[in-house]
Amino acid sequence: MAVRRLGALIAVAVLALGACEGAGTGGSTGGYVSADGTVTLVDPADRVDAPTLSGTGLDGKPLSSDDFAGRVLVVNVWGSWCPPCRAEAPVLAELSTTYADRVQFLGIVNRSNDAAAKAFNQTYGIDYPSFSDAGGSLELRFVDSLPSQAIPTTWVIDADGRVAARILDQVDASTLGDILDDLLAEDGA
Repeated sequence: MAVRRLGALIAVAVLALGACEGAGTGGSTGGYVSADGTVTLVDPADRVDAPTLSGTGLDGKPLSSDDFAGRVLVVNVWGSWCPPCRAEAPVLAELSTTYADRVQFLGIVNRSNDAAAKAFNQTYGIDYPSFSDAGGSLELRFVDSLPSQAIPTTWVIDADGRVAARILDQVDASTLGDILDDLLAEDGA
């Protein structure tokens, strides 16, 4: 009787945990919550101010999004342990070079130690700055605009410092490039 009851409790627990997995997202795999690739674009009249991001960069020096005021920003939350982050890294590296004179890319490293994050950037040729944010406090600052629901998440901030778009899950070159081209056209750049 006790064995049967224990078996029933285990079955209920497994079903309950399975039902919770990825609630509101595309699921949970390999220690990260994946998303469904949703792209959210915000009409200029409805945009809210982006949070100021400040902290320490992977180079150990102070870093602030305010240092890039007046530029379009791409802010990407990533982790060296995250498979979609590895998949999107070459795209972000390429676009950061393509748009270098008009757009500033910033990373927010989540749940990765600095050595692993630096090795990741070297492997994928990423040379734009990233915040060291093991606890995830910087991504939480987007809660009043378009909160992060997965890693990776990418926000695009217009030249007026307002959140213009959010991409949940890995970015692709055409989608992010189109968003950047539209924002730059808005700004006349």
